[in-house]
Amino acid sequence: MDVMVSVKDGEVWSHDSGEPSGTGGGSLPLVLVHPGVGDSRIWDGILPRLTERHRVIRYDARGYGRSPAPTAPFSLVEDLIVVLDHYGVGRAVLVGSSMGGATVISLALRDPARVASLALVVPGVTGADELLPPEFMAEVGRLAQAGDVDGIVTMVRRSSAAMGTGTDPEVTELLKAVVPAWFAVHPHQVPDPPAYDRLGELDVPCVLVIGERDAPEVVRVNETMAQRIPGCRVVRLAHSDHFPTVRDPDAVVEAVLEAYAEAR
Repeated sequence: MDVMVSVKDGEVWSHDSGEPSGTGGGSLPLVLVHPGVGDSRIWDGILPRLTERHRVIRYDARGYGRSPAPTAPFSLVEDLIVVLDHYGVGRAVLVGSSMGGATVISLALRDPARVASLALVVPGVTGADELLPPEFMAEVGRLAQAGDVDGIVTMVRRSSAAMGTGTDPEVTELLKAVVPAWFAVHPHQVPDPPAYDRLGELDVPCVLVIGERDAPEVVRVNETMAQRIPGCRVVRLAHSDHFPTVRDPDAVVEAVLEAYAEAR
């Protein structure tokens, strides 16, 4: 069921698959939190295998996909909490990709009782400034000032989508859809507290997926994250970049289901 959830000074689109038939209800839901390089459609290729067994909730962050652009200050982790509360979810298995990974980590540190386990897919993390090198951000700013959305898409595809060939239509479509969101969101998003140096405090089962053809900065940070998170299990995808649900959806499903099986 599609629902617009009221968040502070705005709303976000969400979808709840409901409990699969025959499960009897009451199981832990899976909550999927998308990356900044795509909206919630990035999960489309893996949803059928997840909803066969589990209740799955996903949503579009403000300004992405079917969610209106923000008009006031907001926090990604606070919006996640509101979505969980809207659906009456006290505890869940959280799946976060890139930006979404940073959000679910922030919640696990802020309110660990709500997190049964984590599946982190090429995750971001607050407080790791090296994820966005200054020269990269400067070039994005230059292209943005010129109104060159295609140039930004090409640049991001070159740095984060190394497994693509030619025009890489699926990734290109995802990026073209979200680049306007970056500029709509930037003036209003309030950064959540730094988490990179607090990863050792996490006390939940965790599976972390690394795309070995991702941007070198992301791979290095992901490897460090896995070392800092106690008991973290690493899944390395040799033929994936920053878009594992596109490049290797079966491996992502396996990682998510492994995290679910480890939930406590």
